[in-house]
Amino acid sequence: MGLKSKSIQEQFARQVARTPDAPAVSGNEVRLTYRQLDERANQLAHQLIGLGVRPGEPVAVLITRSPELVVATLGVLKAGAVYLPLHNAHPLEAKQRVMDNAGRPVLLTDAESRSAGLPVSRRTVLVDSASTEQERSIVGPNVDAESDDLALIIHTSGSEGLPRGVCLTHRGVLSVALDPCWDTSPQDRVLMVAPYAAAVSTYELWVPLLRGGHLVLAPPGRLDLGTLRRLIRDNEITAVQLTSGLFRVLADKAPDCLATVGEVSTGGDVISPSAVERVLKACPGITVRPTYGASEVTLFATSTTVTAPFVPSPRVPVGRPLNDVELYVLDERLQPVGVGQVGELYIAGERLARGYLGRPGLTAERFVANRFGRPGTRMYRSGDLVRWTTDDMIEFVSRANDQVKIRGFKVGIAEVEAALTSYPEISEAVVVARQLDDGDHSLVGYVVGGADAVDIVALRTHTEKVLPDYMVPAAFVVLDSLPLTPNGKLDRRALPEPVFAGSSTYQPPSTAQQEALCSAFANALGVAEVGVDDSFFELGGQSLSGIRLIQTVNEALNVELTLDHLFEYPTVTELDEYLLQRAEPVDRSQDEPN
Repeated sequence: MGLKSKSIQEQFARQVARTPDAPAVSGNEVRLTYRQLDERANQLAHQLIGLGVRPGEPVAVLITRSPELVVATLGVLKAGAVYLPLHNAHPLEAKQRVMDNAGRPVLLTDAESRSAGLPVSRRTVLVDSASTEQERSIVGPNVDAESDDLALIIHTSGSEGLPRGVCLTHRGVLSVALDPCWDTSPQDRVLMVAPYAAAVSTYELWVPLLRGGHLVLAPPGRLDLGTLRRLIRDNEITAVQLTSGLFRVLADKAPDCLATVGEVSTGGDVISPSAVERVLKACPGITVRPTYGASEVTLFATSTTVTAPFVPSPRVPVGRPLNDVELYVLDERLQPVGVGQVGELYIAGERLARGYLGRPGLTAERFVANRFGRPGTRMYRSGDLVRWTTDDMIEFVSRANDQVKIRGFKVGIAEVEAALTSYPEISEAVVVARQLDDGDHSLVGYVVGGADAVDIVALRTHTEKVLPDYMVPAAFVVLDSLPLTPNGKLDRRALPEPVFAGSSTYQPPSTAQQEALCSAFANALGVAEVGVDDSFFELGGQSLSGIRLIQTVNEALNVELTLDHLFEYPTVTELDEYLLQRAEPVDRSQDEPN
């Protein structure tokens, strides 16, 4: 890729000069060339500078997945500022916490997202094609950044009960985007499917755009396997990144939808060997790229590639250190452990975050002095237990602290517990992560009430208002008191198994279609039976099991439901009525693999 630039925008400018008329980004029936994207981002940058945005200042971005989102992100950087992604699907209070943590910055939004309820002021900018094509200079402002300047702030869940703003530098993003591992990888048409506020968007945005590739944006909203199949086929996608959970579901229900893809990256949690095997059997020409990383190391720290033929082993190694990355597997005394021995993973190198926004104590705790490197350098304490293999690979074993990955997102248990105890009726709360049959996790909240009985429905409603949906417990268990050991500590083994509550009275199916739906619900949830009035989500369902359910229903009934339908019609009765009134059989001949 030649000489590495000091900043993301400088590297992008070099790419514009090389391929000005090549497609850069498309989505929502809009396509922008590199020249067009550059000019519109320049115009937005001038607008931000006119509003008083200064270099190094955060600018919040709340825009649906669209070309305008990319224009906004690049425009912030061209103004010398730091982009702060907000998650569209998060509740208002969660978005507000992120805004408050950053000092209530300028907000870039679109017409759809503006209705989310965040306060609108003179420092709110509506980004659309009209606003960025106004009479402003299409020449970039004379503002640039240094390698160690901040580029973005990604918020993740924290184990201490508060979200963490991870401050990432231009150096780190460029290290990821220009890593030699992509030089022989088919990154020319990359599909963006992850939420913009997730760390993986660093890969989805900058690997294609800083290498002359074409970024294809999935439509806003929840993604199901049918939509994913059509996006890949219709846009001739060559590379896609999927969380390990979504990769498992796809491998189980529709592995052939990757048949035309050159490479699929996966990570974020334990990678299923059987899922890798199924994908490679269905698509023998594809490369599967297991990865490992964290927001604190600008997403990717390790990588490897797997191709057919593949012989499953108990664990899939997540690879060797990538460019500019140093890995250390250490014991409790910070001494290196031998090959095959389990230790905690510490990561050093150019991809390290500067730290946590406004959290110097936490930064000092997680980013410790690197005793193996140059004086003054640091290493990130990952909290993950790993081991070296005999062929110099890293093999993930488990988490070492109270954080867990759910649908690819890092979840701090303490943050969920803090949300539960903020409800007036709750005096104590403990949250436990259960591993599901498909390898993903769900949360169970054990709560102790005060003088009044706990209203579980009201508690769930409260939790959904303050936490992202993946952090809301799938089940709540009310206890008179928390079980304790003789030493007075919480006895987690004595916590009762959750019982997922359906409707108060079981109602059996009365038609063949209802029987098929009840059976599909039960299989997806891993329960013995489901009544027609039972809610999928009140029985412990979540988006990944929902994707599996929708795929099963579509195949069994020859219909074309999406995940959004399940959220709108969560019971068998509601979904059955929708199918009877509106859904029509579909022709699946186009979905057959070539």
